[in-house]
Amino acid sequence: MISIIPTTELATKPTTKTAAKPNTWRTELSNAIRSSQELLRFVGLEHTDMLQKPEFPVLVPRGFAERMQHGDPFDPLLLQVLATSAELDEVDGFVKDPLAENVVATGVSPAPALIHKYHGRALLITTSGCAVNCRYCFRRHFPYSEHRDQKHAKALAAISADPTITEIILSGGDPLLLDDQALGELIANLELIPHLKRLRIHSRIPVVLPERITSGLLAILRQTRLKTAMVIHSNHPKELNKSTANALTAIRNAEVLMLNQAVLLKGVNDKVDVQVSLAEELYNQGVQPYYLHMPDYVAGTAHFFVDNEEARLIYKGMQKQLPGYLLAKLVREIPGENAKQIVQL
Repeated sequence: MISIIPTTELATKPTTKTAAKPNTWRTELSNAIRSSQELLRFVGLEHTDMLQKPEFPVLVPRGFAERMQHGDPFDPLLLQVLATSAELDEVDGFVKDPLAENVVATGVSPAPALIHKYHGRALLITTSGCAVNCRYCFRRHFPYSEHRDQKHAKALAAISADPTITEIILSGGDPLLLDDQALGELIANLELIPHLKRLRIHSRIPVVLPERITSGLLAILRQTRLKTAMVIHSNHPKELNKSTANALTAIRNAEVLMLNQAVLLKGVNDKVDVQVSLAEELYNQGVQPYYLHMPDYVAGTAHFFVDNEEARLIYKGMQKQLPGYLLAKLVREIPGENAKQIVQL
């Protein structure tokens, strides 16, 4: 059993100065676009094929929307975040929990907010929200209300009781939606568990809301005893600009290994030249391509689906143009398997 470190103790940790205003990222998030109608107006479009009030809400930071091509209904960034009527299509095989994650107290979820699918590593759900709502999200139907855990006490106790767990993955939602104080407290409590060696943070925020990368966050990452990796999520080279480069450089300078996982999405990035450009631009910004995920069979996302044969052709084209160190692994997640599965060529 471990104890929770009070906030007052964490507040004594030193931090570095920042040129950014303390609440810039919160302001940006509060001003985010929250409807398809508003998003279309922002990019100069009229569109009848949209959902007025989708079950999975629209949320798009304006800084991300500004990277979209004004007046282009097929802009690859727009297509990732615009709610359309295609989400209402019922397609055989597409279900709400395609990865069988929501099994509380047994099997894959030994405690609320904790998912333990693979040997040696477990995933901690830190928040129920993100800074952007991607329409292909594999947890868009996830019952977050069933995974509430005050200060993650039950999850931390379960991790502490299992010495086989050596790596914790912070996910969500998006863990960087936690403010610096809350994230620092959580990481400090993880550090108290002696068998934990590594910390992995999965976040789309450095790409969609780079203002979140504060000096306080960087101090937390720099000071932890846990070897830390951050897996960002960028699907298209248009998502990457000077702001993301600055944020990613700052994280890397905090001695954090930077990786990227992308999802192969129909109409968004299902072209060889797009994937090659993405890999090269990620590397230019100091991020190693890691995974290229096949899309999951999530209800409401069938219009993004790319089949195996098409994916293989795209990947073979990538192999011809990219050096091995820039070639992400083409993978699919299958419930019950002991790791992500490499798609066989």
